[in-house]
Amino acid sequence: MKLPENSIIASGPVIIEEGKVLLNKEQKEGYITPWMFVGGEVEEFDKSLEDACHREVKEEMGIDIEIIRPLEPIMIQNEGRVIVLIHYLANRIGEIIPGEGIVEWGWHDINNLPEDCTPNVYKIISKYKEREL
Repeated sequence: MKLPENSIIASGPVIIEEGKVLLNKEQKEGYITPWMFVGGEVEEFDKSLEDACHREVKEEMGIDIEIIRPLEPIMIQNEGRVIVLIHYLANRIGEIIPGEGIVEWGWHDINNLPEDCTPNVYKIISKYKEREL
């Protein structure tokens, strides 16, 4: 399969503490996103996916992270483009100071996620619970 020209690769951490996962909502052009993991589009292809993950969490939440391990990549189709999502299980370092564009953030119980999450949140957390429990 050849990827459409406007496809993107996104990278971000999955941070879980005491059975709760860090999620946020962002202000985009004309709308607010559903609850999603911190992260975003890989912008510099001369750097690693891990570098993009570190950059995105710093921009959005003002924290550093320690990457524990990569999680299974997810590929989705959205409005004629393919989005490849690269997640990393990670530990938080520092106190959260939300960046510009973050309209809401919080720690959500992995056994009682909000109804308005992006589909990858449910998929990743389900796989995490299968492996961790």
